[in-house]
Amino acid sequence: MRIRATVAVATGALALSALTLPAAQAAQADNGRSWSHDYKFSAPKGSDTAKARLGARAAAADTFKVTKIVTNGGKPIVVGTTAKKKISVSVTATDTAGVGGVAAFIWVGKNVDDKDSFGFGPEEGGVKCKAVNATTTTCTTALTVDPGWLMNSDARNWHVGVSGVDDNGEEYDHDSLAWVKMQRLSKLTVNASPEPVKKGKTITVTGKLTRANWDTSTYKGYSKQSVKLQFRKKSSKTYTTIKTIKSSSTGALKTTVKASVDGYWRYSFGGTSTTPAVSAGADYLDVK
Repeated sequence: MRIRATVAVATGALALSALTLPAAQAAQADNGRSWSHDYKFSAPKGSDTAKARLGARAAAADTFKVTKIVTNGGKPIVVGTTAKKKISVSVTATDTAGVGGVAAFIWVGKNVDDKDSFGFGPEEGGVKCKAVNATTTTCTTALTVDPGWLMNSDARNWHVGVSGVDDNGEEYDHDSLAWVKMQRLSKLTVNASPEPVKKGKTITVTGKLTRANWDTSTYKGYSKQSVKLQFRKKSSKTYTTIKTIKSSSTGALKTTVKASVDGYWRYSFGGTSTTPAVSAGADYLDVK
């Protein structure tokens, strides 16, 4: 069950509360996931509007403009299998009447109102605003991405939408003003053996490339990916790529090289659109 957020705005101060929606009131896909982007802003005191309901997708105020959006510090959202990922979305908006508040949400799908769409909205009390001047305000929305609700197919670009209100109670609503990439957390291991080893002898370097499988809440091997074997001399701070190999059908890595000097071995993966880059922790090998 997803959360329906209600944002109360009074003379520029933004306060957030949340309540659970009955299943019939939230869009629910066949896979059981449901969420709501139905935000409600209480109109500022003295305005003609008793309550501005942005969930009704009303026409935006002509003078309300979003000038800047920064999601997760401009970086992809990388999510593992169990730990919830806390992110923030900073939105700067301007309006001649003054900005009452702006809340952000992220979602994936063809249409925000489609039953197969899915997203995450503000946490309770998670929208904080600071006036830049009389007409411009920056609001930061705190969101929590729960991998328990994600599917592997969600590893792609997500829409960033906003809902806002000016100090006259006029509404602004836009489903997609920016994009943010959602990625499956990757892990990489390495082991160089035997150790110690005589100079000129062959060593075997093994490892495994895995990534979060949101469908099963486990880490599974990432197959047929190009991974670099790198080496750094004991006296150096720079890694050199020795060769590039492919991961197996289970994500396993294995290759052989000649040992020449003491140093550190590691595997390094460059990443893909769905999975971030990762390098294994260095494995030191003593060469006699």
